[in-house]
Amino acid sequence: MKNNQVKLTFDVKESQLLLRDAIKQYGISKKALASIKYEGGFILVNGEEKTVRHQLKKDDIVTIIFPEEKKSGGLIAQKGVFPILFEDEHLLIFSKEAGLSTIPSREHPKGTIANFVAGYLEESGLSSTVHIVTRLDKDTSGVICVAKHRHAHHLLSEMQKNGAISRTYEAIVHGTVENDSFLIDAPIGRKNGSIIERIISPEGKNAKTSVQVLKRFHMQGEDLTHVRLRLHTGRTHQIRVHMMSIGHPLIGDDLYGGSQRFINRQALHARELNLVHPFTKQNLQIVSPFPKDMISFI
Repeated sequence: MKNNQVKLTFDVKESQLLLRDAIKQYGISKKALASIKYEGGFILVNGEEKTVRHQLKKDDIVTIIFPEEKKSGGLIAQKGVFPILFEDEHLLIFSKEAGLSTIPSREHPKGTIANFVAGYLEESGLSSTVHIVTRLDKDTSGVICVAKHRHAHHLLSEMQKNGAISRTYEAIVHGTVENDSFLIDAPIGRKNGSIIERIISPEGKNAKTSVQVLKRFHMQGEDLTHVRLRLHTGRTHQIRVHMMSIGHPLIGDDLYGGSQRFINRQALHARELNLVHPFTKQNLQIVSPFPKDMISFI
């Protein structure tokens, strides 16, 4: 086993259990199992290599050693600074500043969060693909979660599908939002003729956002509202489109009707991430500090 191979160990709680069934209980996918078998991984019971047909006894110790991950071929590793909010052998959670893209594109292959994470993992001695679990728009600030290996990514992706990862945002919007709390339930689709812009559309995908008013205030002759938002789905530009659809676009969001009088990007911050750690079962409540350009409003 190499130093950068991921190892998962667990005790068997019941006898007469086949090894493949025990492995399934720990969320290891068929794809991961195949890679363990054919790409340099190991399945050990009490330190000895076994096949998945091996019958386990109570108190056996099963160790799964995942094959070494290959770095993303086209991803350029760069040194960058990002405030780390939580880190262990499985997860890396940090704050992203506004103006940084999450992943590179053909036109911009450098200077993204993925480049900086690749550089950080390389510096830490990990040979791994960058597994981004929660993405943010370029001009949205706040908390991002990255899995350090593909098994963690698989487990977190399943948690996202099941609604077990909660993301809370805060924003400043135009106008006075009258109701203290409510749900926006409106499908979102791509706007015809645009590869970027989204609209409310009956043909779009289901999208739900909970809204809670934190503060109503007046600033330089304009009514504004500070709101907390929780995503129930994860559509592109969901918060921005939903708030525009009820007549309260985010300030700074010129794509969706907001004015840049106060701030030159959408005033949207991914404030909090809540999840149960997929390995330690610890409750994680990760809070990202507000950026300087939003503090004056908050």
